[in-house]
Amino acid sequence: MSQFFNGMTPTSLTLGDLVLNLAIACVCSLVQVGLYRLMYRGPGYSISFLNSLVMISLLTALVIMVIGDSLARAFGLVGAMSIIRFRTAVKETLDIAHIFFALAIGMTAGVGLYGAAIVGTIVVGAVYVLLVRFNVFMPSHEQYVVQVRYSPPAGHSDSATPAYSEELERYCRRTKLVNVKSTGINGDVELAYYVTPRRPSEMTGLLRDLKKVDGVKSVVLFHDEEHF
Repeated sequence: MSQFFNGMTPTSLTLGDLVLNLAIACVCSLVQVGLYRLMYRGPGYSISFLNSLVMISLLTALVIMVIGDSLARAFGLVGAMSIIRFRTAVKETLDIAHIFFALAIGMTAGVGLYGAAIVGTIVVGAVYVLLVRFNVFMPSHEQYVVQVRYSPPAGHSDSATPAYSEELERYCRRTKLVNVKSTGINGDVELAYYVTPRRPSEMTGLLRDLKKVDGVKSVVLFHDEEHF
């Protein structure tokens, strides 16, 4: 059995090396998947994606072992893989990093650098947990988008300050008008503002008071889902 594997793989690779490399790749990728499952907060959780991460690590390790030091095998693999077309869209940017993470695990395990595979998994995993858990790059002040459908009262000048501006100033630290659109219905306009609230917990109060303003037909509040 051992001679069979020695004949199919590079001469320096034994059956024991093959099993150990794949085992290290599997264990490290399972640690990666466990961290992903623990820290994921988005709406598009995919079990198939997690399964794919483990398979990517194992397959990468196997391919690296098969290639070994052979340039001919490397070019042959490139030619074989060129006929495959990957059309699956990656929904979240961080998922791309996890794909490269799985590839790195497979490559280091495949060449027998067990220390690099294990330490790399621990260090990269720890950095990932810290970034997600503590929201290191979260803006110091959260921003929302407030969309107001407004019908100016009769005789109200287009250049005059809208009646709801006082409510925005009362609840928001900063406001910035980013879009104005005419609805074509009774002269109504839709205005979108970037706003930085004084207290995020009071945004429901802003919506309530804006709806009470004369001329305001509707109010919609948007918030980046990644901040939840």
